[in-house]
Amino acid sequence: MRTWLPPLRGELKLNGKEFGDFVGGPGGGYLVTDRFMESFRMEGLTGLSGFQPVEIVHVRGRRRAADSASAPRYFYTTPVFGGAAVDEGRSRIRRAAPITCDACRETNVDTIHGFALEKETWRGEDVFYARGLPGSAVVSERFVHFVERHHLTNMLLTPTEEYTWDPLQLGPPRPVL
Repeated sequence: MRTWLPPLRGELKLNGKEFGDFVGGPGGGYLVTDRFMESFRMEGLTGLSGFQPVEIVHVRGRRRAADSASAPRYFYTTPVFGGAAVDEGRSRIRRAAPITCDACRETNVDTIHGFALEKETWRGEDVFYARGLPGSAVVSERFVHFVERHHLTNMLLTPTEEYTWDPLQLGPPRPVL
């Protein structure tokens, strides 16, 4: 992914009536409200880098007439690429090819039907990308409690063992015998 360079300006698509505290952004990053950012920093959570201000130039909405002046202040941030690695033996991931590089563990992933991390590889970050799990940010239990405590919106948090990604409906991988 290319890095989003300043000046950071963007358009929001509002699907509901309210603006979310957490919005998917370009380059593997996210837009977060100032409320999210301040709470994240105040509680000493880790794993998000940056927090660069974003100018919202236009808001598209289906359910109400929204304008950019009504949007909260957003900041762009990206999860760190932590040392945590997917535990292949305890995960249900269908890969197009075997892993050949232990450092990145990148291969084409066809399906994910739950995953686990190698505990000794996780350094305690609260938000991070795991090696061997492209495109999906992983969060700590501490982060989940943070979201609940602050009533932060627009986040679907799924336990790792229940996480499913299967766009071609191939089903889970066959068990290794």
